[in-house]
Amino acid sequence: MAKQRRVLGFTLVELMIVVAIVGILAAIAYPSFKSYMQKGRRGDGKAALMTLMQNQEKLRAVCSSYATTLASANNCTGPTVAGSAASSDGYYTISVTAANATSYTLSAAATGIQASDTTCTPLTITNTAGTITKGPAGCW
Repeated sequence: MAKQRRVLGFTLVELMIVVAIVGILAAIAYPSFKSYMQKGRRGDGKAALMTLMQNQEKLRAVCSSYATTLASANNCTGPTVAGSAASSDGYYTISVTAANATSYTLSAAATGIQASDTTCTPLTITNTAGTITKGPAGCW
């Protein structure tokens, strides 16, 4: 009597179904993953702006106005404020867009891979006579 041999393995149809399911799951998961990565990188810009805001306040305590220029140290003659033109991880370009004796606006524009985060760029902090406003809404 001949023994029937059982064939082990996958058919091409089964393999194609698995590939299709994996493709669908990847198409759903990748945009969500990208969104979470962008939200995580926003912390780099926020931290840079908060540090610069603290340095502006330190400068204002010593000098009679806020600074319009970034430099390596606070200086009343410029006036310049200690800060870097790039955030620590390099995802944002930092700038002082407006400053005078009573107000300033700090801005962090997304660069590189973070530039696709159009919802929250630029991140801003505005101090007008002691009232601090952060923008855009929902990004802080």
